[in-house]
Amino acid sequence: MIVDESRPFFVDRVDAGKRLAAELAYYAGKAVVFAIPHGGVPVAVQVARALRAPLDVMVARKIQIPFNPEAGYGAVAEDGSIFLNQSLVGQLRLGEKEISEQAEQVRSEIARRAALYRARLAPVSAEGKVAILIDDGLASGYTMVAAVKSAASRGVARTVVAVPVASADALEIVRTVADEIVPLVIARTRMFAVADFYSHWYDLSDNMVLDYLEDWEKENAAPTGSTS
Repeated sequence: MIVDESRPFFVDRVDAGKRLAAELAYYAGKAVVFAIPHGGVPVAVQVARALRAPLDVMVARKIQIPFNPEAGYGAVAEDGSIFLNQSLVGQLRLGEKEISEQAEQVRSEIARRAALYRARLAPVSAEGKVAILIDDGLASGYTMVAAVKSAASRGVARTVVAVPVASADALEIVRTVADEIVPLVIARTRMFAVADFYSHWYDLSDNMVLDYLEDWEKENAAPTGSTS
């Protein structure tokens, strides 16, 4: 669906995840689902549950524009790789030293989050498999670019980006790196914010993410006494 206005299309991330899962039914039993924390986790849990798929996290994070922390001019992948919007970097007149310092701060935060989440959720091997990468929305698109590149470096057979909502500009950026994109809503609005497309929106804390992962772990734990 292509829209020219910002309005709530989803109740919350759980609702968005259930609706996204319906569009991904073809991949039931055929894929590994990767959640991009924080916001992508509750969406991805619903998709993984519906598709009977393993769940993992892909910790990528945007590099914030100094005077506009909601926006980013690039992103860092979990392996530390940096992906920049070179055109925007030029417009912002950011120097290499400033970019390097910001990127290093992002790397530290990624390492902290990865260690925290991995203590709750064991990594899943996706080599030779379809990787479905999920966030709650695409604003600039560069966090997802970093996630797709990171998945590709793990030897996945195909990368599928699935999101409830995406800006038209972000979609074009991500389209250059992903094998397939599944957006429920494509927004051609002049100003774009993921939150505007949800009735109930709030920032997720680390503890909230861990709660989702713990619930998933309990739900998918092998029964006591079972054998492989």
